[in-house]
Amino acid sequence: MDSGFYQTDACSRTDNGAALLVFYSAQLEETYTKVVGTGGEIVKPIFEFPGGFRFHFTEPSGNEFAVWSEGGAKASREHRY
Repeated sequence: MDSGFYQTDACSRTDNGAALLVFYSAQLEETYTKVVGTGGEIVKPIFEFPGGFRFHFTEPSGNEFAVWSEGGAKASREHRY
């Protein structure tokens, strides 16, 4: 390709110092299920943090993302390990 893109084995992950992109979902549990169902790997199950609940996942190429929601106690109980 002459477009300036290149292929690499490098991944964007917080454990190697990368920034974390965080998406919002009004239905955190449904989003969690969709992420798993489409090949995402959960690296941090749903947990509470100041501002709500969130989880972290990697997509099939290995890049890490997070999803957060105001959520409630139900979100925390269903997927916390």
